[in-house]
Amino acid sequence: MAIRLEKGQRINLEKNNGSKLTEFCVGCNWGAIVKSGGFLGLGKSTQDVDLDLSCMMFDANGNPADHIYSPLYKREFLARYGMPPGKTDSNDFALHHSGDDLKGDQDGDDGLDNEIITVDLNRVNPEVSQIFFFLNNCGDEDFSQIPYASIRMYEGTPTRVKEVFASYDVAASPQYKGMTALIMGKLYRRNGEWKFSAIGDAFPDHNICETIRRIATNYAK
Repeated sequence: MAIRLEKGQRINLEKNNGSKLTEFCVGCNWGAIVKSGGFLGLGKSTQDVDLDLSCMMFDANGNPADHIYSPLYKREFLARYGMPPGKTDSNDFALHHSGDDLKGDQDGDDGLDNEIITVDLNRVNPEVSQIFFFLNNCGDEDFSQIPYASIRMYEGTPTRVKEVFASYDVAASPQYKGMTALIMGKLYRRNGEWKFSAIGDAFPDHNICETIRRIATNYAK
């Protein structure tokens, strides 16, 4: 049975049969905003929602070790914050991003994630001690206006969900009013084993660089 993650919760990556979860997907699924209008409010229009699922990796001292975020971010913009260009693979190829979804589900929830990061913990560089997963909204709306959005960890592939291990809902709630960034949680090494901590902190960050700085300063040390 999948774990419904709560803020501050820590879990062992152990499956029901006692084996360790080492290869899995971290995916985010969200919907576009449907607005009513026209004569007597009978018409409707769809507003695209562009969320970005990203991750940052740090060593044992809290120093940045690697990253995955959209290559669509302009290099000049990232350079102003001292950030390297975006990419879809970690340097050790242990993590891979499926690519940037700029719209969200247009016709209701299709049951599949819009952006996915696949993870193979067996291939992660030994120097990496923490892996943070976070979400940024690139549009003008905040999380409370998005009809649905959830992040989940599951066994399977980007096109087939075998078994959901844990999930976290991040939208359509008053607590997210004005919030445009969410630090979902982190994978971290402890006594030679990987564990997961659900952070669940939301912020009104204006862009991904602000969120990365926040993680590096307040969470990775």
